[in-house]
Amino acid sequence: MEFNHKSVLPEETIDNMNIKPGGIYVDGTLGGGGHSYRILKKLSGKGRLIGIDQDSDAICAATERLKEFGDMVTIVRDNYHNISNVLNSLGINSVDGILLDLGVSSFQLDTIGRGFSYKEDCPLDMRMDDRNEITAEDIVNDYEEMELYRIIKEYGEDKFAKNIAKHIVAARKKQRITSTGQLSDIIKSAIPMKVRASGGHPAKKTFQAIRIELNRELDVLEDSIDTMIDLLNDRGRLCIITFHSLEDRIVKNGFRKNENPCICPPDFPVCVCGKKAKGKVITRKPIVPSEEELEDNKRAKSSKLRVFERIIY
Repeated sequence: MEFNHKSVLPEETIDNMNIKPGGIYVDGTLGGGGHSYRILKKLSGKGRLIGIDQDSDAICAATERLKEFGDMVTIVRDNYHNISNVLNSLGINSVDGILLDLGVSSFQLDTIGRGFSYKEDCPLDMRMDDRNEITAEDIVNDYEEMELYRIIKEYGEDKFAKNIAKHIVAARKKQRITSTGQLSDIIKSAIPMKVRASGGHPAKKTFQAIRIELNRELDVLEDSIDTMIDLLNDRGRLCIITFHSLEDRIVKNGFRKNENPCICPPDFPVCVCGKKAKGKVITRKPIVPSEEELEDNKRAKSSKLRVFERIIY
């Protein structure tokens, strides 16, 4: 199956990266290489792009898509959480821009067998990196009921989280839950009929929650923002595209903290904490897709782009 994934907010993202022809850029979520292709088109022979992804399918697809750029591209199979180590191993101390396009690619969702989608019956996997020993099946069958409730409530933001967790635990006592179809049916049975009739797919939020937990998506994001900003050269930019409110909140708060890190009480006449700003937030409000893009790509619907510019004062 071809790695088919439409890049979200493509023009807006590339415009906001302020690309210098001879600069060094990192795409921390390489995917099929859509954003990277656009970055490389703006680089001269002196420019360089480092693409990072933990998904082996993405690595293969992007390697093929970007091969025309030759030595300008270096592709590394890793998690962007390890961006410092990746750059160190390449002898790079700082870069001119970093991009993250978070969430699941269309390819991952649509590939039967990856277990990301509730629309097809297949093994409960959901690993973005198949070297991970734990799968979604382990979470569904081994987590305590209160832990399941917590992740479905926090990461899925589902008001029926308590009932869904209860139904999962009751079902797995009878037999181990091993497929997306089984799990989807269990979730449906935990949600009132009238809600099922009016809302989206009843399993969507729980599947999202399990995927986030398994791949540590929010922890990785929260732990990485400061590091990525520190790696930027003066006037370098960090562009992050998120797809749900929890990710967006982490990015918004992380950017705000780096713009105004002072922790002194508001009534102090001067700052004594010594925490200095690392730059400025470019996007006071997030950039969202145009009507034209939404018509062309329904999966762009919830996407938001936020941009931070490093300023070395």
